[in-house]
Amino acid sequence: MIVCVCRRVSDRDIERRVRNGCETFEELQIDTGVASCCGRCTECAQSVFESVQTKARPELGSKYAIPIKPIPMAA
Repeated sequence: MIVCVCRRVSDRDIERRVRNGCETFEELQIDTGVASCCGRCTECAQSVFESVQTKARPELGSKYAIPIKPIPMAA
């Protein structure tokens, strides 16, 4: 499923990043640009990130499951 239409980021893209070591939502935003354009996908992207993180890396628990403000990206 496409999570971020603006940056064309899917739930699989998010899962892949988490499995490859992405530990924070901010890092995910920097890597993919998700939730950095219009911001409409922020809640969904965070939810997918947290869900995948809990499943893929249970040792992290909810340590990083805190809301992060979107990082503005240059166009």
